[in-house]
Amino acid sequence: MSKLFSKWDLSEVEVADQGIRRYVNLDPVVLPHTSGKHAKQQFNKSNISIVERLINNVMRGGLNTGKKQLAMRVVDDAFDIINKRTKQNPVQVLVEAISHAGPREEVVRLKYGGISVPKAVDTAPQRRVDAALRYVSMGASQAAFKSKRSIAECLASEIIAASKRDAKCFSINRKDGKERVAKAAR
Repeated sequence: MSKLFSKWDLSEVEVADQGIRRYVNLDPVVLPHTSGKHAKQQFNKSNISIVERLINNVMRGGLNTGKKQLAMRVVDDAFDIINKRTKQNPVQVLVEAISHAGPREEVVRLKYGGISVPKAVDTAPQRRVDAALRYVSMGASQAAFKSKRSIAECLASEIIAASKRDAKCFSINRKDGKERVAKAAR
């Protein structure tokens, strides 16, 4: 039985949210580094492990661009911190955070004549997962910027807070903001 980072068993992780179940891949991998061989077409990115997709989002923007080994170490350390704080499988906590941090509704702009009109639409499940991963990684990087806390500590705090639906964390706050704007545009 292969385990993630030789520590975490992915067979015990369960996705409770029916909407994103197809888009959260929990195949057991020894090392989450596939070089994107599954993602050559548009929707095949859901075949990549959810942990590798988190690593790729941590690697986005700024100083960490292209440094996958560093991003893997950050996520591994964050998972250790999550396990110490919650006494749960950190991948399960990540899956809960993704299901809570993904916006269910968004706004699109429709043009009628020369007038732009906002219209609320349901968010696609793939986009919900993408947005949740992006919000979690953005929140962690913003919390770690000019702070004494490491990026791993900030990532662990963001994931734990999102899994508990804490309104003070960046990802849940961003999701609520998007849904609030969509509610106004109904």
